[in-house]
Amino acid sequence: MELPKRAGDTPIAIQLEEGKRYSWCSCGLSEKIALCDGKHKGSAFTPITFVAEKTETKYFCTCKATKNPPYCDGTHKK
Repeated sequence: MELPKRAGDTPIAIQLEEGKRYSWCSCGLSEKIALCDGKHKGSAFTPITFVAEKTETKYFCTCKATKNPPYCDGTHKK
């Protein structure tokens, strides 16, 4: 089983815009952490894509171990 690259040890705050589509990097290879830039191509990973329900700041996981992807759940502290 291929494991994602740990891209960081703290979450990244991203200001989401209502109605806008986002893709969270699940592989850890993206240079635009925490959002996907296509570096997963050729791997077993695919981004998690969603449309923001409202304009707000959310904290995105960079350690790739969250149980609530794409959002940070504090797993990086363990």
